Amino acid sequence: MLRVHRIALLLGAALLLAGAAMLLVGAGVGSTGFDSVLRARLDPVAWQIVWDIRVPRTLGAWLAGALLGLAGAVAQGLFRNPLADPFLLGSASGASLGVAIALALFGGSAFATQWLVRLGLTGAAFAGAVAGVMLTLALARGVQHTLRLLLAGVIVGVVLSAAKDLITIAVPDILQAMQAFMLGSTGFVGWTSCAIMAAMLLPALAVAWALSPVLDGLTLGEATAHSLGLPLAPLRAALVAVLALATGTAVAQAGLIAFVGLAAPHLVRSIAHTTHGRLIVLSALMGGLLLMAADVLARWVIAPQELPVGVLTAVLGGSYLLWLMHRRSVGRGGLL
Repeated sequence: MLRVHRIALLLGAALLLAGAAMLLVGAGVGSTGFDSVLRARLDPVAWQIVWDIRVPRTLGAWLAGALLGLAGAVAQGLFRNPLADPFLLGSASGASLGVAIALALFGGSAFATQWLVRLGLTGAAFAGAVAGVMLTLALARGVQHTLRLLLAGVIVGVVLSAAKDLITIAVPDILQAMQAFMLGSTGFVGWTSCAIMAAMLLPALAVAWALSPVLDGLTLGEATAHSLGLPLAPLRAALVAVLALATGTAVAQAGLIAFVGLAAPHLVRSIAHTTHGRLIVLSALMGGLLLMAADVLARWVIAPQELPVGVLTAVLGGSYLLWLMHRRSVGRGGLL
């Protein structure tokens, strides 16, 4: 037990140090290269590029990844399914529908720089994500049955995605803006977005940590969790709220970014087998590092142009999970 605790502490410290190093790298990666960092103290334009664009973008990528990593750990523990991800309850399709409705009504770009339009689209994405989760809960008649909740999330996701597609077909002018949102981008994350995500991350992390014994109990089965005296219904509802708010906040600020919430808990488990309390914190740190690294890579690979960060996370995260499945299938002598 002491060895597991020490490994978790070392992993957490390593992830924090790697995140700090990646933040410094992110401050120097861009169309003007590291020269902006060297000239930042003497050149006001270089200072503005570094401090007002690169630093908040890199920090925002870490915060969005941390929210998704946290949500992924909660989702996998709540559904007792290692393939569960933060978008399982309809939050992603709801956010997409919200953005599509906002664009169809008001026009503009999904990542417009005007603060009014940006705030409106961010609010629409967040409201859509929460509405998708609430619809899932209504269809599942609460949180008492995990399987019913899971199936309701799949159904809601399909229906809301179809509604988004219908709006896109009816108003084809929003197609390019919707594509930017669907692929995910941290290009327009500023200090305001960082403040919003940080304000959500801290309480979500605290609540998830406090409720982690519920997830530990659920790993033993619902009957065992009931025998331990855990009031599963209200505690499940609180965990679903954390999952929805963390996912909705990240999606509203950075668009749909795949595989971070799914891969982060798996990476943590491959290094340290620990309780859900530590797993949630370490998954948040791992998710932040993954998305921050993907954001830096997206700016660097074809510089001065950029790749959508969601494409990189999908390719890298999907490749890792395929390799993980192959390794386990070979180890067991058969398919998973």
